Amino acid sequence: MVKPIDSTDLTDLLTQLDWLNDQQPAMVGLVERLCNQNSGTHNLDGIEAVAQTLIEAYQPLLAQLDRLPADDVESLADDGSLIHQRLGDCLLFSKYPHADRQVLLCIHRDTVYGQDSSFQSCRWINDKTLNGPGVADAKGGLVVMLYALMMLERSPLAGQIGWKVLINADEEIGSPGSSRIINRLAPQCQFGMLFEPALPDGTLISWRKGVGNFAFQVRGRSAHAGRDFAAGRNAIVALSHLMTQISQLNTDPEVTYNIGRISGGGALNVVPDLAIGRVNVRVKTTAQQQIVLGHFRRLMDELNQQEGLSVSLHGDFTSPPKMLDDSVQSLQNRIETCAAVLGQSIRWQGSGGGSDGNKFADAGLPNIDSLGPIGGSIHSSDEFLDVTSLVPKAKLAALVLLSYAALDQLQGLPQPKK
Repeated sequence: MVKPIDSTDLTDLLTQLDWLNDQQPAMVGLVERLCNQNSGTHNLDGIEAVAQTLIEAYQPLLAQLDRLPADDVESLADDGSLIHQRLGDCLLFSKYPHADRQVLLCIHRDTVYGQDSSFQSCRWINDKTLNGPGVADAKGGLVVMLYALMMLERSPLAGQIGWKVLINADEEIGSPGSSRIINRLAPQCQFGMLFEPALPDGTLISWRKGVGNFAFQVRGRSAHAGRDFAAGRNAIVALSHLMTQISQLNTDPEVTYNIGRISGGGALNVVPDLAIGRVNVRVKTTAQQQIVLGHFRRLMDELNQQEGLSVSLHGDFTSPPKMLDDSVQSLQNRIETCAAVLGQSIRWQGSGGGSDGNKFADAGLPNIDSLGPIGGSIHSSDEFLDVTSLVPKAKLAALVLLSYAALDQLQGLPQPKK
């Protein structure tokens, strides 16, 4: 039976949080160590090196470690063949599996920066701003999550909440290999905390758009461009027309179609018989997903009726929309209250970007997915981290965990949705 916690005990807990005040140098050092190791999604050696660093960092928590193999991913190559690629293992740290409350914490260790990127190491812009690959998205989040758990384990409430930490290695390509693992773990918990970066002004994300990645493969008929041009059916021209039609669907700001990449063709004296166009789609509702797929079917039917041409579609919506419902609102209320106790203010807004929080929500687990540090310019060589946000963000996450561990008896904190 947990002893009721009165306001005096809350004061004691806040005093204990002061342990984090001296941890910024160690936190920054770990961020730099993680970011100076390349871990582009398909750099399996780098992904494993980061895993070993994290396993070492988690040892003081005495948690159980399970390595969960990710599913292989199938993708369409530029030559039209299907290729299978291995992905890095997921790391699952867990402790107190029999506690009444269970939380699933998560963030990824892969980045968008491959081994061939020129952006490979950290540098200081000024005494509070660190520039580097993944400093905000999401190796800074890995460190915030770790130190929040370290704080929880130092408290007298350790053991009153069970926790699972999932660190996957494929989020930057939509988590195709770890989705099955997320779907298995989510029903075992009551809420989720993910450590994607907050926005540059500190705002947290409430709802997120759904994300889909699609590849349209157009087949035509090759022919000699001089001797027999009329016999050919130009796949690049047909694909260009299709991509233009898709781009013209951008009439609703809630639904966006981005033509991201075109490939095809070869020798200039040959009518090309293969072209591939890749499209990223963002939607706000699940109903809009069906509308998008309906548009794609209609446009493909039109192209397939043309003599000598055919089109096939690869891909799908990888992350359904994450909606703002009562369960998420309850989590937001709790975070706002914990922040107020710490003298922090919270603002919320929606985002067109997806995260694994979309998958948590689709699996039925309410979650807040932007509890990482403050940073910005992610997915670019200007990516930066405000290192002074590491400790406050760790304090906030720790207090949220402590409030659940206290079985809602911390004075002034709202009860979560059961």
